[in-house]
Amino acid sequence: MAPPVTVDARGMRCPWPALRLARAMRDAHEVLLIADDPQAGREVAALADEHGWLVEGDAVAADAGRWRVRRG
Repeated sequence: MAPPVTVDARGMRCPWPALRLARAMRDAHEVLLIADDPQAGREVAALADEHGWLVEGDAVAADAGRWRVRRG
């Protein structure tokens, strides 16, 4: 299996990190999103729920602004 695609969205404010995640998930099976916006966790959780993606760990309280998202 291919390594996850990394999306670095640091410095971007929501909804941009979630939009970048959604774009990357069009072609990837797994994405590592890096974002520093405090709202990003909630946006990631909502987007993953809407599309049936799995978020490793607690999406809202991700460690150091990193979320590993994969198709379910």
